[in-house]
Amino acid sequence: MVVPALNEARNLTRVLPELPEVHQVVLVDGGSVDGTVAAGREAMPEIEVVTQVRRGKGNALAAGFARVTGDVVVMFDADGSADPAEIPRFVDALRAGADFAKGSRFCAGGGSADITPVRRAGNQFLNAVTNRAFGTAFSDLCYGYNAFWADQLPVLDLPDPDVPGPASGKMLWGDGFEIETVINCRFAAARVAITEVPSVERLRIFGESNLHAVSDGLRVLRTVRTEHRRSRARAVPPPVGAAARRHVSIAS
Repeated sequence: MVVPALNEARNLTRVLPELPEVHQVVLVDGGSVDGTVAAGREAMPEIEVVTQVRRGKGNALAAGFARVTGDVVVMFDADGSADPAEIPRFVDALRAGADFAKGSRFCAGGGSADITPVRRAGNQFLNAVTNRAFGTAFSDLCYGYNAFWADQLPVLDLPDPDVPGPASGKMLWGDGFEIETVINCRFAAARVAITEVPSVERLRIFGESNLHAVSDGLRVLRTVRTEHRRSRARAVPPPVGAAARRHVSIAS
């Protein structure tokens, strides 16, 4: 399990004890000043802590992916919005043949305690654009609770998380909040087996979200267009078939 966190100390004390027993939990800290790392270690002494070299959620996830030792990777937010009890659903979808288990608040059985009418409408529009561009049938593009087989990491082709950022301070492509859309688009472009998994988004426990409906929606739209051009300009690594997999351990 990969858990990116920036100043989520209070949330981690509530979230980590709820996790089921898994092979590995990687907490990626983005330079917190509220004792996030100490809180994580207190709540889960065996947790593995990584400090990201650059900034941004995408870089945090890539840094966590690089430390995974299990067979399954689960992307899990630290703010309490993801329900740990749903993890077996994602693993079951992978065991049933999916390469990528995509969480959805809008398929049958899903829901959200946090979505606003504006964000819902924006998500529907972005779904339509993405599905037309990639030939997919996503019902919820803008959701980050996902799981995939670790052997699919080469398909994502994310920037090396250990390389320092440019002196200009500009973020590398894939380092920011566009990461979830990048991941969805790259798996879609690779034509891996994707299964949507119903998920109910909970309210953040403490603190405020950094998401902004309009600016983030425009970023997602630019990401879809950029990734569509990328998919047409280059070949992607072939996915690894499920038949090649044997024993399963979870690095969520």
